Amino acid sequence: MSEESAQTPQEAQEAVEQVTEEVKDIKLENGAPPANGTPPKGEDNSVPLKDAFKAFSKFGDPKSDGKHITLSQSDKWMKQAKVIDGKKITTTDTAIHFKKLKSLKVGIEDYQKFLDDLAKSKKMELEDIKRKLTTCGQPGISSHVTKSPAAAAAVDRLTDTSKYTGSHKQRFDETGKGKGIAGRKDLVDGSGYVTGYQHKDSYNKTH
Repeated sequence: MSEESAQTPQEAQEAVEQVTEEVKDIKLENGAPPANGTPPKGEDNSVPLKDAFKAFSKFGDPKSDGKHITLSQSDKWMKQAKVIDGKKITTTDTAIHFKKLKSLKVGIEDYQKFLDDLAKSKKMELEDIKRKLTTCGQPGISSHVTKSPAAAAAVDRLTDTSKYTGSHKQRFDETGKGKGIAGRKDLVDGSGYVTGYQHKDSYNKTH
């Protein structure tokens, strides 16, 4: 073996470490998690389940302390998270399992029991349900829904008063501003003048 090809144990170890770092960098660039299991920054937008629970337990109830959630609030949360899809899981399913807890409001521990019971009955992975619940965004704001151009065009078309016909057209002026009650009812004219009216005497004279 020549002197140029010979490597000391230390040099060999350094070469192995260099290759390992290069492989790790390639995985990160392709979106794969590093060896320690930590996902790449920006890939995981989830929040702790207890934090999401607290946010939705206050949704629609400003007096709530965030410690208990109702079936209605839970259903809103699950609909936003696409857990309730009307097929695999419906509001009937959630109502049945929620009522097993025998309380109108439940805390985080009982709620996790509710999720576990629901997942088992539907033969679903509990972690999949939790992942959806913790990545759906703040209450009332869906991270998955965007307004399509077609939907926007449809709304614009339906709200264009210049294209209205018949009685609906009479409800708006030239600028598109609503006329209020004047555009919906025939108001009584108190002037005493009646269009097309002829006095009886004048009628007899002409006939």
